[in-house]
Amino acid sequence: MVEIWTHAVASPRGVMKTAIDLEKNGWDGLCVVDSQNLSGDPFVALAMAATVTERIGLGTGVSNSVTRIAASMASAVLSVDRISNGRALIGLGRGDSALAHIGRAPARMKQFETYLRHLQAYLRGEAVPFDEIEMPDDVAPAVSHLGLADEPEESRITWLSGGERKVPVEVAASGPLAIKVAARQADRIMFTLGADADRIAWGIELAKQARRDAGLDPDGIAFGAYINCVPGDDLDRARDLARGGLATFARFSVMHGKPNGPMSPEAAQALQSLYDTYDMNKHTQDDSRQAAGLPADFIDHFGVVGPPDRCIEKLKTLTALGLDKLFFGVMFRLVQTPEGRTAKALMEKEILPALR
Repeated sequence: MVEIWTHAVASPRGVMKTAIDLEKNGWDGLCVVDSQNLSGDPFVALAMAATVTERIGLGTGVSNSVTRIAASMASAVLSVDRISNGRALIGLGRGDSALAHIGRAPARMKQFETYLRHLQAYLRGEAVPFDEIEMPDDVAPAVSHLGLADEPEESRITWLSGGERKVPVEVAASGPLAIKVAARQADRIMFTLGADADRIAWGIELAKQARRDAGLDPDGIAFGAYINCVPGDDLDRARDLARGGLATFARFSVMHGKPNGPMSPEAAQALQSLYDTYDMNKHTQDDSRQAAGLPADFIDHFGVVGPPDRCIEKLKTLTALGLDKLFFGVMFRLVQTPEGRTAKALMEKEILPALR
C-alpha cells in the first residue's frame, strides 16, 4: 500500500489543529519544516501533534546534518517516538533554508554520510567513537582535559531501554552523489526529482546499483518521492497554485548550477533559469520570481496538476515504478487560499482513496 504524507510548518500550537485534520481526512503522516529562522522547533511541534493524534506518522521534512549534532537529533526524534507510541521518523537532507539563514550552503557529502552513519548507530542503541565526532578543539576540547576520576569512553543514547523499534531514517535526494549516500545509509530514499517517471526510474536504479557496489541487498531499501500535487478542473489555476512548492523542490535538481539526471533540453533550460533567479527570501512562495518564471509545460511535467483523473493516472504511473510513499509537498502554502483548500479537499475525496 502507498503511504501519502504532507507538510506543515512547525508551529507548536497550530500544528495540533493541522494534525487532527489530516488524521480525520485519511492522510498517513505529517512532516514539519525544520528551518530554525523561518519556523518553530520541529520536535516540539511533533510532540504536540502526537498528543492529539493516534494513527498518523510524524516526522521532519526535512532536518539537516549541520544545525544539530547527531546525538541531539537522535534524542529529539526518539523522544517524539516515545510520546507518539512508535509513530516518528526522521527526514534528513544536506540542508537548504536552515543553512542559508545562517550563511551556509548545504553540507558537504562526506560530512553528510558520516552524520547518517552516526545517526543510525544512535537510533539502534549503538555507540559512536569520540574520535569520529567532528568538533574543533577550539570550540570544545576533549573531556580528558578536565582530569576527571572517570569519564565516558564513547557516545551513545543511554536512556534507551533496548526494546524500542528503530526509528526510520529517510533521506531526501536528487543528485547522483546524494542518492548513492542515501542508498548506503538510509531506510528510505525520498526522491526530489519531480513527477517525472524517467527520472524516478533513473534514481531507483542508481540507488540499487550503489547498494550492490557496497555489498548490500539492492532490495533492502524503500523508495518514495516528494511530489507537488494540485488537482483542479481549472488547469491554469492549478498550475499557479503549484508554482511556489514546485519551484522549491525543482531547485534541488539544479542546486549547484548544473541540472542533474535525465531530462529534456527544455526542462534543463527551465531549471537553469530557476537557478539563476532563485530568491531564498521568497522560499516556497507562489509570488516569488522563481515561481513566476516556471513555464506551464515544466509545471505539467515536473508536477501533478489538473483534473483528479489526470492526477491519479500520473501518480499511479509513479508508484508502479516501486514507490511506496508519496509526499505532497508545501501544503502549508496551498491551504492559505480558498482555491488551495478546495484542491486539498479533492485530494482527500478522490486522490487518496484511488491510490490505496
